[in-house]
Amino acid sequence: MRIIDTPSPNFDERDAPVSMIVLHYTGMQDAESAIARLCDPEAKVSCHYLVAEDGQVLRMVAENKRAWHAGRSHWRDIDDCNSASIGIEIVNPGHEFGYRPFPDAQVASVIRLVAEIKDRYAITRGDVVGHSDIAPARKRDPGELFPWGSLARLRLALPRPTRNLVDPEWTEGGFCLALERFGYDVTDRMAAIMAFQRRFRPELVDGEIDAECRMILLALLLPKPQGDE
Repeated sequence: MRIIDTPSPNFDERDAPVSMIVLHYTGMQDAESAIARLCDPEAKVSCHYLVAEDGQVLRMVAENKRAWHAGRSHWRDIDDCNSASIGIEIVNPGHEFGYRPFPDAQVASVIRLVAEIKDRYAITRGDVVGHSDIAPARKRDPGELFPWGSLARLRLALPRPTRNLVDPEWTEGGFCLALERFGYDVTDRMAAIMAFQRRFRPELVDGEIDAECRMILLALLLPKPQGDE
């Protein structure tokens, strides 16, 4: 993969080994604006890699440094997600500026990049996540149009469970306890539920706990989720 070095000054030292990959969308009107912001010392944001819509990959922060992409976040037992993750920004205007599907060339580059990083650090599928997964009260990216299924079929992310589903009939409290056990911060219950839906049931992101959501979450907590792989 050809990677263009486009250094950002916005980084510091890691306090933890790399154990996660976090996917974002840039959420700006165009790639140029996003790159400029990620390189602006005043903005205090950055990422390790940016993937343009044509599939070109920019390296903005070295992997051994802590990029500033996750912000206030939590996943499983990690509170400093910046220290523990590689952050990948995917050029897309996002929900604010005309959210649209991700082009095939861009997705292909994301897949190759994720595969290389995942192998390099022995990252589990369950720790390849979206920004909305680790910061549900603040973020919606990479959003419901991101093709997680394409990554899952290559064992680069968890699949959406589709087989042998059983409804545990949890209460709302029981569902949120299970969601927390899976990895989410459930301080804002509605936000956490919608983040879960955006990731694993993107066709209906309504914040309502229904049988389908319960069945999917239960299956994800099993040793081997049975999905469309």
